[in-house]
Amino acid sequence: MGKIAFVFPGQGAQAVGMGKDAYESIEASRAIIDRADEALGFSLSSIIFEGPEETLKQTANTQPALLTVSVALLEAFKTRGVEPDFVAGHSLGEYSALVAAGVMSFEDAVRTVRARGEFMEQAVPGGQGAMAAVLGAEREALAALCAQASGEAGAVELANVNCPGQIVVSGTAAGVQAVIERGKEAGAKRVIPLEVSGPFHSSLMKPAADRLSGVLSELSLNDAAVPVVANVTAEAVAGKDDIRRLLAEQVYSPVLWEDSVRYLIAQGVDTFYEIGSGTVLAGLIKKIDKSVTVISINSATSIEAVPAV
Repeated sequence: MGKIAFVFPGQGAQAVGMGKDAYESIEASRAIIDRADEALGFSLSSIIFEGPEETLKQTANTQPALLTVSVALLEAFKTRGVEPDFVAGHSLGEYSALVAAGVMSFEDAVRTVRARGEFMEQAVPGGQGAMAAVLGAEREALAALCAQASGEAGAVELANVNCPGQIVVSGTAAGVQAVIERGKEAGAKRVIPLEVSGPFHSSLMKPAADRLSGVLSELSLNDAAVPVVANVTAEAVAGKDDIRRLLAEQVYSPVLWEDSVRYLIAQGVDTFYEIGSGTVLAGLIKKIDKSVTVISINSATSIEAVPAV
């Protein structure tokens, strides 16, 4: 029998109305979304279900919204009896994975990612940082171009290593602009500027990481009941102290998603359940290895389609 991983999406997967059918038809999902409103002290659910998109897209709203919908779908999916051997999440999605692994309570997670979103928005003044998706470049060549651009224009680093041919860079506006202009030197077919509120997963996020560390140090965490594959190391971690440290580092370190998926496959995982809004991770995983099975759990209907174990 192959092993199973539950994986959870991060920022970029959000959509107004996500999770609404589960909220309306599944008691377990409704309970989680109501608990989010209570934990945060405002109606996150109305932003999730009604938008407007501009409001949902604000990082401090997007992060708790995606976590809430992932956990709401996870709770509903538990009725199918499928148990994961590993969990992982893309950037913010790592918090959903930690809730799934029993490391932190849902309330602590939703409050923490709300703060994380605020810290990330505030770390760099508007317009000074940027991110761009680089398509078709080799990782080593792009890393070398970033090092060169950092010396000449301004800091720019690999931020998300998503799948072969898709890497996101992040840093100063000038540094990212240099990569956009010179991407072809690293073999890039296209470089697409991203609409984000800051240079996430770059060294410019260290101030956000320091503030997040303070929040994390006050949380009571448990060791993971299921191994969590960390973005920072692309390896399984279970101890709560390691997890706490890696969550702070994650804010300014690259998300090694491709490496994480390859690690999971090397551990014997052949079935991935993507739990949360959209199908972003399914697309990335298939580009990494098309032989694995990926099932997207993003609605009440998709849950019913999985036979109970």
